[in-house]
Amino acid sequence: MKRLAGLSALALVISSTSGCGWLYGEHGYFRDRGNDYLEATQNAPMQLPSGVQTDKRLDPLLPIPRNVADQTTAKAAFEVPRPLPLQVAAEASDFTLQKSGDNHWVLAQRAPAEVWPVAHQFFEDNGFQIAQERPQTGEFTTAWQRFDTLSGALATRLKSAASNGDSETRVRVRIEPGVQRNTSEVYVVSVERAAGSSADVDFPAHSTNNALDSVLVDQMLAGMTRDSEKGGSVSLLAAHDYDTPSRVALTTDGNGNPTLSVGSDLDRAWASVGSALDRGQWKVEDINRSLGLYYINLAEKAEKKDDQPGFFSRLFGTAPTKEEREARAERYQVRLSKVGDNVQVTVEKNINTVAPPDVARRVLSMIQDNLG
Repeated sequence: MKRLAGLSALALVISSTSGCGWLYGEHGYFRDRGNDYLEATQNAPMQLPSGVQTDKRLDPLLPIPRNVADQTTAKAAFEVPRPLPLQVAAEASDFTLQKSGDNHWVLAQRAPAEVWPVAHQFFEDNGFQIAQERPQTGEFTTAWQRFDTLSGALATRLKSAASNGDSETRVRVRIEPGVQRNTSEVYVVSVERAAGSSADVDFPAHSTNNALDSVLVDQMLAGMTRDSEKGGSVSLLAAHDYDTPSRVALTTDGNGNPTLSVGSDLDRAWASVGSALDRGQWKVEDINRSLGLYYINLAEKAEKKDDQPGFFSRLFGTAPTKEEREARAERYQVRLSKVGDNVQVTVEKNINTVAPPDVARRVLSMIQDNLG
């Protein structure tokens, strides 16, 4: 008991001492010794007694840096400067150059519908005349033009890369969905012909004039990046047109099951249906691109970026539990299948069971409304 009483008295004395400066202050017992090295001085090197010889060199164990040992240095408190922030954000870009052998293309961290108007605008700003455009297939082509009809800087580079600086050229730009969702790949292919010729030269399947196409891809990448850094807007009308297939019809198959026929290739239809589902009211839980499947849950609302639970929901825990969500789940899968020149969109309960007609029609109608 006496020991306990003594410890209690000691604790009382310590707690009553204002600021505890005698413990942690500049001259306290537990003071910070991190700057003690600034007070260090350098002594004369160790000398061996006369008559003692050794082959081992005697070096100081704790050498003091010369700038610290300088007695003229002011003894003042030193603050370590804060590290500079990493310049990462400035280096990031939505557009990057990709290479495979002699082929070059632009990878965009954006959906094809957002890349279409940006690429379209770049060619128009540089003097190209758009001859044909097919938003549903993600392609547009320019008219036959001489290099001197294009913008000065680009014209000079193209003339030096062309096989004949006095020839005419036209360009085809193709925008495809990337491997990852909401990414795009932009390909450029050009052809040349003699100036004044009326020959209609077809586009090759792959680039044949690598030097000319590389210049176009490099300049397009630079233009897209500048537009992105400036916060350039995209044409919502052009983006909407790009995402809209040429023909969309709600029909039934031979068994009377509702189907949606989309007049487009499979890649374009996949991107278009995905965008339509994202704009819908139901949650997309998963996708399988190789099987052409979107997995949806009709019992859950689509997740929006700005949706946050309310104050009382967080306070009283009114959000449904995982078990409650599973109990009420209404899961279906939207399948895309290539049929002739079109893509057929159907709704299934699972791989062996089609969805009830009323459910399938409700889902397909929503997709059709968001496509148009």
